[in-house]
Amino acid sequence: MQKFKERWQIQENWQLIFPLLGLVGILYSSFKFAKIITKDINSFLSVSVALIFSYLLVKLCLFFFKKLENKWIVNYRWEMIRIFIVFAITGSSSVVVGRPIIKLLGINKENLNVFVYWMLFAVISLIFYQILLVLFGWLFGQFQFFWTFEKKMLSRFGLGFIFKQENN
Repeated sequence: MQKFKERWQIQENWQLIFPLLGLVGILYSSFKFAKIITKDINSFLSVSVALIFSYLLVKLCLFFFKKLENKWIVNYRWEMIRIFIVFAITGSSSVVVGRPIIKLLGINKENLNVFVYWMLFAVISLIFYQILLVLFGWLFGQFQFFWTFEKKMLSRFGLGFIFKQENN
C-alpha cells in the first residue's frame, strides 16, 4: 500500500478515495458493457468479458496518465484521477441534462430530420457540458484547472472573445 501511495503521491488516507472511485467506475462501466455484448447468455461469460474489459480500461487510463502527466499541471499525480472522474461525470451528466431540455423545446425525431435532431442534441449537450465541467471541477476541488481548460476549449471553438475582458 505504501508503494501505491508513493507512486500516486498520496499524503493523506482520504486521498485514496479518488483511485477507489476510478476503479469502481471502470468496473461498473465494464460490467455494463459486458452485459450489452453478451446479452446475459452466460453469467461466467459476462464476468469474464467485464474483467478483460476492466483490465484494458485500466491499461488505457494508465497510458493516458503517462501522456498527460507533463501536459496537465497538477500538484500531485492522484489529482489526475480526480480530473478524469470530473470528465467522466460531466460527459454523462451533459447528456442526461440535454435530453429533457430537447424534449422541453418540443424537438424529437418525428418532427425533425434525424440528422438535424442529433446535431441540435449535440449542441445543447455541449453547452451544458461547458457549464457542468466548471461546476464539477469546482465540486472536486479542481476549479482552476477546469477554468483554464474551459477558456482554452472555447477559444478553439472561436469563442475566445468571451474572456477577452478578463485578461485585460
